Amino acid sequence: MVELVRIKAITFFLVFLFVSIFLAGTIYAQESTKFRTVVIDAGHGGKDPGALGKSAREKDVVLAIALKVGNYIEKYLPDVKVIYTRKTDTFIPLYKRAEIANKNDADLFISIHANYISNPKIQGVETFALGPARSDENLEVAKKENSVIVMEDAYTTKYEGFDPNSAESYILFEYMQSTYLEQSTLMASLIQKQFKERAGRRDRGVKQAGFLVLRNITHPSVLVEVGFLSNRAEERYLTSSTGQTYIASAIFRAVRDFKKQYDDKNAGENVTQKKDVKNDVKSNDVVYRIQVASFKREIKKGAGIYKKFSDIYVFRDGGRYKYATGEANDYNEIQKQLEKVKKKVPGCFIVAFEKGKKIPVSEAKRITNQDN
Repeated sequence: MVELVRIKAITFFLVFLFVSIFLAGTIYAQESTKFRTVVIDAGHGGKDPGALGKSAREKDVVLAIALKVGNYIEKYLPDVKVIYTRKTDTFIPLYKRAEIANKNDADLFISIHANYISNPKIQGVETFALGPARSDENLEVAKKENSVIVMEDAYTTKYEGFDPNSAESYILFEYMQSTYLEQSTLMASLIQKQFKERAGRRDRGVKQAGFLVLRNITHPSVLVEVGFLSNRAEERYLTSSTGQTYIASAIFRAVRDFKKQYDDKNAGENVTQKKDVKNDVKSNDVVYRIQVASFKREIKKGAGIYKKFSDIYVFRDGGRYKYATGEANDYNEIQKQLEKVKKKVPGCFIVAFEKGKKIPVSEAKRITNQDN
């Protein structure tokens, strides 16, 4: 029986993966070398109140905190664009929240929630990255947050038959390995550190669980549980102006620290290797290529992506080995090449380099327009 469930889960995962790639298209925008955009997601909203304390509703508490986090970022990190999934008491489906992050090419997605459990003595803060739940307690948190999908129209179709209350559905997360797990875990650790040191909250640690709101995010993402509304003292804290200010300040400081590490790391990432490039381009000019793969470890020549393309360009970016094909000094030319490459790798996208260093495509187009 267990083996049958696992076979069904693998099939479900493969269907999900195909649909995700199809919907993602060319991966909405090029990865940036600097931290530019953060999406703040206040959980629940509208007809979905979330967890209910003695007097507080989760949707109200997390919206107040989310708006404060955004205000801090806008004030103290003016070069970072803040996007909210909601700024008012409105209902936003989980898949729509992911779409907002992906369409805006967010460098970070933070979903803010408040917890609830039957034992009123339990309190503290915890932050999750996407992955399989390692305990029944983590699974229950995921079930609670995912249960909102039953309020959405045609949710069984949109979520490929996922049942938020069935443990069997969560087996699929055993086969998911987020590309950004390392960065997501880093952000989760920074948040927990600030919760403990800045806000003086009980640290329940960094965890993993299968949250639907995170599964389609194409960048680092975390889900934050800012406290338990089932604990009367913590409910009073989370509904107070002081409590919300400290919680929001802690999350902001974590974003600030994550941004610094992100920018510092990417500033030192240059092209390290070039292989089998056939196109005749001027190497000192702006060069466009098409990224087709990304791995934590370098793959051997002749394996994997090398079997699809004869001209592979390898470079280091964001702590990963990334693989590109094609070359052109002209953006229109690389777009023509992109259409051919898409037939082999649907999720490929254009990247740009200047004198061997990766730069945003928008910057490359500005430079080439000036040169012309």
